[in-house]
Amino acid sequence: MARLNVRKTYKLYINGEFPRTESGRFYEVRGKGGELLANACRGSRKDLRNAVVAARKAQGGWGGKTAYNRGQILYRIAEVCESRSAELSDELRRQGSSAADARREVEAVIDRWVYYAGWSDKYIQMFGSVNPVAGPYYNFTVPEPTGVVGVVAPEEPSLLGLVSRIAPALVGGNTVVAVTSQSKPLAAITLGEAFETSDVPPGVINLISGQKSELVPWLTAHMDVNAIDTTGVAAEAIAATRQAASENVKRVVHFDSALGWSDPRLSQSPYAIFDFQEAKTVWHPIGM
Repeated sequence: MARLNVRKTYKLYINGEFPRTESGRFYEVRGKGGELLANACRGSRKDLRNAVVAARKAQGGWGGKTAYNRGQILYRIAEVCESRSAELSDELRRQGSSAADARREVEAVIDRWVYYAGWSDKYIQMFGSVNPVAGPYYNFTVPEPTGVVGVVAPEEPSLLGLVSRIAPALVGGNTVVAVTSQSKPLAAITLGEAFETSDVPPGVINLISGQKSELVPWLTAHMDVNAIDTTGVAAEAIAATRQAASENVKRVVHFDSALGWSDPRLSQSPYAIFDFQEAKTVWHPIGM
């Protein structure tokens, strides 16, 4: 007798674990031709709250790691993505990409992790400064993490778009709660398995799949989220998102996807790291 395939169960990724949504809900993910690919978890407000709690708990430890160590971990993510490139490409192909486009997207994802890993011990020198002052003092300005960052991933490209927005936040010492592409979440969810085997501490990266219209307002309004990346928010919802973010003076970051994602000259930059940094100025007497 022919055996039945063991079909994959797509779950959330919260605090280093793969729970099902607490609501018990799911939604259908369909391919380009309308065929059913999988049932993905339809994350809830409670799932988001759990993810933010995990991200806040992990932020001090992650931000306190040496820049070199964070770079090592991001590079390890690239290594695992390289070893699972066929699986990630297959997920993208099932969701409508051609085989060639899927392969190129995964290659770009791997290169993006390596790019930001390389900046881990360099961006502070680029954005920090020694400031001239009129007095017997040293005055230093250094960047430090904003804290917990909410990221709304773009619908297309579902994997490269997500990685392009979470990698600069992570390398700068922030923790992330990301809402995946709604229509094409499968590759992003599988990416969580790469995080699990890449020395990423629990809670540093959290991935929630579901309906953006339901999740984004709550993520944006959450008082313990310090910054929000609205790249994947629908154009008609941007104004409401910015208004909700103003309640606790969140930093709002938005990448213009019209610039494109595949050209590294436009879609990756050390300034994307600085978007999620605060500037801290320290005075120190000379001679002490």
